[in-house]
Amino acid sequence: MADSEKKLSRAEKRAAKKAARAARGPRFKVVRDAYAVTKKEKPYIAALLSMIFIAVLAVGIMIGAFLGRPGYAAFLTTPLAFLVAFIVFTRAATSAAYSTIEGQPGAAASVLMSIRKGWTIDTAVNVNRNQDMVHRAVGKAGIVLVGEGRDGVKILLNDERKRMERVAPGVPVHTLVCGEIEGQISVRKLQRQMKKFPKKLSTTQVRELRARIKSVGGMNIPLPKGPMPKNIKIPKRP
Repeated sequence: MADSEKKLSRAEKRAAKKAARAARGPRFKVVRDAYAVTKKEKPYIAALLSMIFIAVLAVGIMIGAFLGRPGYAAFLTTPLAFLVAFIVFTRAATSAAYSTIEGQPGAAASVLMSIRKGWTIDTAVNVNRNQDMVHRAVGKAGIVLVGEGRDGVKILLNDERKRMERVAPGVPVHTLVCGEIEGQISVRKLQRQMKKFPKKLSTTQVRELRARIKSVGGMNIPLPKGPMPKNIKIPKRP
């Protein structure tokens, strides 16, 4: 009995280690890919992170030396130096990612799809042949329609807003145009803006709203995770 419990325990440990390695794989790949994008936009990133790490560590050692405990201070400061360097890297990676997609078709969709909680995102629910498009987000703030494109985007937004008001009367419908022109919102500020909308609906109401919109259907072109390719074929709206 004791042997079987011991064998089971070892098997569980092996399974836990295997699961941990599997979990580390995707996280490492995300960091590696983020570093590759950042290095392409900011070739000096490695030198910058090294300088930050060394500077924080040096300050910690100097403080430790003043207190008579330089070795202990170095031991405590090393993880802090890693943390500070990683925070700087995260911000640089975010900035580089935005620089990569800014001005490209599908940039707003990429940002919306990166929102993890609180919203259900449907990309390209209304599109014209000039690649002006409207994306829809449904959450406790109601419905947010995000347009990106040029001259025709306002017409698409207005059409989709009217359709949503017919489908879900009484539900707040917000509209945004993503771009760099005055009066539009930059892709860098889109996530922040989505968080600013006041929450008006309960969880149950949001669930019912999603079901109602899903039952109506409509055009929804699946977009890749990056900016939408320029040669995509736009089907005619029925």
